[in-house]
Amino acid sequence: MNMSLIKLYLMFLKIGSLMIGGGYSMLPLLIRELVERHQIITEDELTDYMAVAQCTPGVIAINTATFVGYKVRRVIGAIVASLGVITVPMILITLIAAVLKELMQYEIVGHIFAGVRLAVCALITASVYKLFKKSVTNVTTFALFLLAFAFVTVGGISPVFVVLGAAITGLAWGGLKKC
Repeated sequence: MNMSLIKLYLMFLKIGSLMIGGGYSMLPLLIRELVERHQIITEDELTDYMAVAQCTPGVIAINTATFVGYKVRRVIGAIVASLGVITVPMILITLIAAVLKELMQYEIVGHIFAGVRLAVCALITASVYKLFKKSVTNVTTFALFLLAFAFVTVGGISPVFVVLGAAITGLAWGGLKKC
């Protein structure tokens, strides 16, 4: 696909401006824009990009934009998509930082943040549900999901080690299937 850099920037500017909560809360928006509307990538590719973005240093939104931009227009596309996704949040963060301390004294601001937290929780839950449906496809993947979940939540094991273990397990499992 040979999308113009301006169109790529504007697409990620839109995503960045509508992205509240970051990370997985943006998954429904990414699916709608990148998979359904512009058909730049498949849902499987997006899931893979999100997984790798989670494992690499940095913010998931920027990492995902970088991967998609790279696919569309290589290095310049990665830069343009990344700039697009951070433009509006950077402006908003700067403005909020300038006035947040003053605003926090008002009770209504606390109520607003409580409402936003609930909405973000709902967005993340919806994203997890979609990822779960797409990734957990049989008894084995369900067992691996439960094991990884238990390691992180009950066992207190670092997600880094759980992801590395899952990658090694996937590699080994794929190798065993070929034998």
